[in-house]
Amino acid sequence: MSWRTVVITSRAKLDLKLNYMVIRGDGITRIFLGELSTLIIETTEVSITACLLCELAKRKIKVIFCDEKRNPCFENIPYYGSHDTSSKVRKQIKWLQNAKDSIWTDIVTEKINQQMKFLKYLGLDEYKLLKKYIEEIKYKDESNREGHASKVYFNALFGKDFTRNDDSLINSALNYGYTIILSAFNREIVSSGYLTQVGIFHDNMFNHFNLSSDLMEPFRVLVDREVYNMVDMDKFERDEKMKLVNILNKEVVIDGKMNYVNNAIKIYCKSVLEAINENDTSLIKFYKDEL
Repeated sequence: MSWRTVVITSRAKLDLKLNYMVIRGDGITRIFLGELSTLIIETTEVSITACLLCELAKRKIKVIFCDEKRNPCFENIPYYGSHDTSSKVRKQIKWLQNAKDSIWTDIVTEKINQQMKFLKYLGLDEYKLLKKYIEEIKYKDESNREGHASKVYFNALFGKDFTRNDDSLINSALNYGYTIILSAFNREIVSSGYLTQVGIFHDNMFNHFNLSSDLMEPFRVLVDREVYNMVDMDKFERDEKMKLVNILNKEVVIDGKMNYVNNAIKIYCKSVLEAINENDTSLIKFYKDEL
């Protein structure tokens, strides 16, 4: 099972040799592709062979490229992630609206639940308001309890003046972490044979990752927690980024077992896709995290 997340931070050449990724920089490092889950190329001073890129795509290893500011810029997505992709896509396009609405209601509820538990763990009284919002959630979240909860939640964590539109280190860290989580969801959705563009709630014609944006919602709090512990930071550089990348290697409980977040995303995605196809929300497997 693949589990390693590798980050390339300095000038290097990457190529393929006998099922190993060979990194030629100050020295030579070899990494067995069977262990590799995600590759993050954080600098533009890296060259990578087409042969290696093709092999990474075949093995469904996610590659994230960063720009000159070392912020995630784009990622590789293979054309076909499954042998029956065409069948899955036809099924996805015909998903029943009531099935999508029911799934979205459960996802939003779980997202607020995770936020509520984090605030309660921190001893912040705002958790009581989020608990109330959970009780008030309507079908399809028609009253937008998610939006109200997010405002209360972020203000409780980062102060009354904080907004997600601020040009701040906190938002830079949140966005970086969310991008890492989003990429992991993109990988699993494509690997399962579905399109990331066709969502269950998100429906932006300019968003290539509508479905990933839907499914990742309950996992955002994992990033929020890590960033909260950096709230007094005066920089957002390599060490801080590595803490966010390492979220994928943390452990949570899902389906009654301890799993790395990377694998929990796989299990959760599979369960949600099955739940939509079967129109049965009871099939969804949410993670539990012991704070």
